[in-house]
Amino acid sequence: MRKACHNMIHELARRDRRVLFLGSDLGPGTLDAMKKEIPDRFFMEGVAEQNLIGVAAGLALEGFIPYVNTIATFLTRRCLEQVTLDLCLQHLPVRLIGNGGGLVYAPQGPTHMAVEDLGLMRLQPDMTVVAPTDAEEMKRLMVQSLDWPGPIYIRMGKGGDPVVSRPEDPFVIGRGIHLRPGRDAVIIATGVMVSRALKAAELLDEEEGVNCGVLNMHTLKPIDTEAVLLLARETPLLVTLEEHVRSGGLGSAVGDTLLDAAPNPMPRLLRLSLPDAFPKGYGSQDALLDRYGLQPPRVANAILDHLPTRH
Repeated sequence: MRKACHNMIHELARRDRRVLFLGSDLGPGTLDAMKKEIPDRFFMEGVAEQNLIGVAAGLALEGFIPYVNTIATFLTRRCLEQVTLDLCLQHLPVRLIGNGGGLVYAPQGPTHMAVEDLGLMRLQPDMTVVAPTDAEEMKRLMVQSLDWPGPIYIRMGKGGDPVVSRPEDPFVIGRGIHLRPGRDAVIIATGVMVSRALKAAELLDEEEGVNCGVLNMHTLKPIDTEAVLLLARETPLLVTLEEHVRSGGLGSAVGDTLLDAAPNPMPRLLRLSLPDAFPKGYGSQDALLDRYGLQPPRVANAILDHLPTRH
């Protein structure tokens, strides 16, 4: 996903002279081809992410479209005031790309795991928040990002994530994508959890005879209200699945949508997420997802336990 994202920045820079790349102490080799071909629009700053946001804001005020890339925790926690006041308040077209959203940096421990990044960014007025599910979806997002008004936060996976998005599905910022219909339950998932949602739905269908659908909600803000409310009318159980703490992320966005619309009858909502705590210990992304019940078998079991027809 990261390579696809970087390649698209280079391609967009070829197409549009407004496009710039700004990185913060990223590894050697990052966008070397762009640096060689268009050196005047490639900037690699040091470990000074708050300053980086100010630089991006200044360049945006001069008519450029900066694509800013660094580790997600540094881009959100560390720079929150600068993102709020320099970008959102000014309605500037800066694209923030957070490496390693969720538990990707589990080997580095809780300081590097971005478990609340989506919530922090979703709370900022004027901020658009997107979490592509795989490299191919990232490419489709990047094309649309060029002329999108205002700032965007893009959560990026670790790379090598399975490709489950389909080229025939139109990608539109703010519109969910139905990947699998469901009669008994529907999983609304975002980012790399979409592939796990599909596997959980397959397990439920094959082993339990439960017809479970999947909606890829790649955009958390603006959320696809129409899709959520349509599912609410047709499905007795909605399940949100995210690699994020329970507060502020996808589950909160879907819950807010239901509360505001108050559909009758109100569907049951099950929010599957990380706990309201900093992740403990070190390990791999998959190991921690399993610890917190977010791998397909345990997701399927949680859905079985909450199906209205089983009570």
